[in-house]
Amino acid sequence: MATDRPPPGRGALVLGAGIVGVSVALHLQQRGWSVILADRKAPGRETSYGNAGLIESSAVLPHPFPRGLSTLLTLATNRSAALRYDPRVLPQIASWLLAYWRASRDGALAHIGPAFRTLIGAALAEHEALMAQAGATGLLRREGWLELCRSPQQLDDADREAALARSHGITAERIEQDALYALQPVLRPGLSGAIAWRDTGWIVDPGGLVEAYAALFTNRGGRILRADALALTGEAGGWQIRAESGEILQADHTVVALGPWTGDLATRLGYRFPLAVKRGYHRHYAHDVACPLTQPVYVRDEACLMVPMTRGVRLLSGVELAARDAPPSPVQLQQIETSARSVLPLGDPIEPAPWLGARPCLPDMLPVIGPAPRHPGLWFAFGHSHYGLTLGPVTGRMLAEMMSGETPFISAEAYRAERFAA
Repeated sequence: MATDRPPPGRGALVLGAGIVGVSVALHLQQRGWSVILADRKAPGRETSYGNAGLIESSAVLPHPFPRGLSTLLTLATNRSAALRYDPRVLPQIASWLLAYWRASRDGALAHIGPAFRTLIGAALAEHEALMAQAGATGLLRREGWLELCRSPQQLDDADREAALARSHGITAERIEQDALYALQPVLRPGLSGAIAWRDTGWIVDPGGLVEAYAALFTNRGGRILRADALALTGEAGGWQIRAESGEILQADHTVVALGPWTGDLATRLGYRFPLAVKRGYHRHYAHDVACPLTQPVYVRDEACLMVPMTRGVRLLSGVELAARDAPPSPVQLQQIETSARSVLPLGDPIEPAPWLGARPCLPDMLPVIGPAPRHPGLWFAFGHSHYGLTLGPVTGRMLAEMMSGETPFISAEAYRAERFAA
């Protein structure tokens, strides 16, 4: 049987062909590694495909657990567009929810925030470097996004909250009603204004971006093969996996970048990461090409996000807490469609059914990036929550530098696996 083993010491299997895995593979390749990228699907067809396309440079903190009593009571009714939950899954994720709640306290966020902002601050530049090499700069837009407010009170509240971001040097501009409609004349009447978050970039085809990065990888000699990553086995001095073709792939180093499926493999290897998923839905709608929406818009307090993309306007839901592989239940998307149509003239849905995906979430809202504590040659890159597309290239560069014996350009201490697994 055919066996493909990269050169000793500089060969790697990267498991997972989403934005994180593809970015790791590219950065290793740039450092002279022989890399095989393995996934059960083509690059960018899972979580990396279905996000909002934002390369988020405006975030000061990750998405914390809600703290306000009134907000918690609203969410507890299980009728909110922002969050719905399957009661059957709550006992399974109770410890994760408690850890998430504790990590969202002000004292904990004071430590988590700087580590999060360090990653976010480097994200757009790292993407732009790969886009230039991949010929994909045409997918990037730099107009930022708008937080739409229906009332003067909402606008005042949003403006006050934006002060924290401004204190960190982030551009968050208050836009009054007339200026808003001059900027986006396609919006329906009835809005009082918006906050313009200027620093964020966005991608008009997230799956296409991952495909462009993957094409760069293969054009430079990398291999992408279909394989079941969960069948990974360790052997003396290395790791191996069987491709769908029957070929046995071997390397001294393996990177686990499987997103919401990471826990399946990590558990089999003896690690107990507190990994849960936040599911989400999207659907594309036709729009008026004569007067199009030209930047993402979010309707404040209504969990309604709309992003203009190559396929149409992508409408994205809030968070659903349910089992990763449970059947779809796109109730939230149905709820926010009403909100969306009240601010934007949407046409018919383009797909026959909504898309469903799962975000891999750790309770402290930071990813795991670095070596496995007990397995030489095994490396982790997962848990990016709402920021997987944003942080893929940053993660790829950091991990490739660590694997190559370099000092990572961002200190990896806050993201090490040991904080969860001994």
